Amino acid sequence: MTRRGRPSILIIGAGFGGIGMAIELRRNGFDDITVLERAADLGGVWRENTYPGAACDVPSPLYSYSFEPKPDWPQRYSGRAAIHAYLRGVAERHGVLSAIRFGASVTDAEFDDATGRWTVRTADGDSRVVDVLISAVGQLSRPSLPAIPGIDTFAGPSFHSAEWDHEVDLRSKRVACVGTGASAVQYIPEIQPEVAHLTLFQRTPAWVIPKFDTDYSPIQHNLFARMPGALLAERFGWWTIAEFVSLGLVEVPAIARWVARIASRHLAEQVEDPQLRAKLTPDYPIGCKRALFSNDYYPALTQPNVRVETTAINEITPRGVRTADGATHEVDVIIYGTGFKGTEFLWPMEVYGRGGRRLADAWAEGAHAYYGIAVPDFPNLFLVYGPNTNLGVGSIIYMIESQTRYIRQAVRWLADHPGHCVDVRADLEEDYNAALQQRLARTPWNFCASWYRNSAGRITNNWPGSQTSYRRRTRRFDPRHYTLDPVS
Repeated sequence: MTRRGRPSILIIGAGFGGIGMAIELRRNGFDDITVLERAADLGGVWRENTYPGAACDVPSPLYSYSFEPKPDWPQRYSGRAAIHAYLRGVAERHGVLSAIRFGASVTDAEFDDATGRWTVRTADGDSRVVDVLISAVGQLSRPSLPAIPGIDTFAGPSFHSAEWDHEVDLRSKRVACVGTGASAVQYIPEIQPEVAHLTLFQRTPAWVIPKFDTDYSPIQHNLFARMPGALLAERFGWWTIAEFVSLGLVEVPAIARWVARIASRHLAEQVEDPQLRAKLTPDYPIGCKRALFSNDYYPALTQPNVRVETTAINEITPRGVRTADGATHEVDVIIYGTGFKGTEFLWPMEVYGRGGRRLADAWAEGAHAYYGIAVPDFPNLFLVYGPNTNLGVGSIIYMIESQTRYIRQAVRWLADHPGHCVDVRADLEEDYNAALQQRLARTPWNFCASWYRNSAGRITNNWPGSQTSYRRRTRRFDPRHYTLDPVS
């Protein structure tokens, strides 16, 4: 540790997690903070995902920092641009932009057992030595392309929805859309009216719930601005709904059945064709994959220029997509809405802890951490939005704030005890994760393939409880849960 009360802190990532962490630390007197961001701008997923229709499926009054309410959200479920602008504005108002070094891609971080400090290196050859290392790279930063033979042989444009190629003109083109995840339900209704033909290659249909969206009026903006309690009530209302549905999907089957009936009725009302409706009907429990929110996805699929193809894809050819029945679907453009490699935490960084132990080796069977925040043998390393802190329903920003407050308390302990490192106890972390996996085994997430599970079937992403239960557990940093090691 440098000197009493002034630890040097490095945060990796400038999305909601990294910006929130930097603000939490600054608001509590820590000013020796550096944020490394690989891109040229902040924003994380809201910087990267520029596909048509990109928006949040959590109401904006809830999908925002508690300390930065925004009375003038344009609509209940705001789009990417509004969310990105909000995050930039928050960073500017709290003075953290000056702490961010853009274009700094971290390649590796190494803990020094003798000094108790971390050396962090970037792709441009720079290195920094710090007392505390905080990773806020998130879970959705690496697009996942399907392992389809011939994927590189297609002669036309192809891209992942998270890497949307705006140079490609889709007007009057034959377009193949592979995947039915959260991005697909948003971009398909946007591009369907302009393409000549759209073929949706669907492996598994999604549960789709009505999106109770609305534009906020000037009167509402004025009310929220003049009466902060009204905006707080809006936020609390959506938080309560999220807690109620989350409880149902995990612990109360009756609530899950009620939500499934809402989704089934939504499908029946919007899709009259019984054959198409059968294709779009999920055969797995609601909540097993993330439920999606849309009012225009199903209507787009009923249009005459759209075909839903459920036959498995065998290969990609130079001219299009060949399915298992031998048919070749000739297309001009292929768009992959196939999600992210969410179980590959901290990729592509290499992180080395005590005795040179690789974090990748410690996580060989799947990522795990105490409260998703701390990993044994990696002292003074903390994770924001780490393993098993994602939500099936609710606002991840609420979870992030629980984590940043916990980490800030840990940093405060380090500042008050110079010359020490904190390393979470291995026995405690092992018991915690064993109990966590036992509980996860009883959730709907255990009954289908999704980005929540790794190749070995371990659920590495989701938290099996409510937002409230997580905050209760993380409300106080307890040094008894850590080994407190003196360093030179």
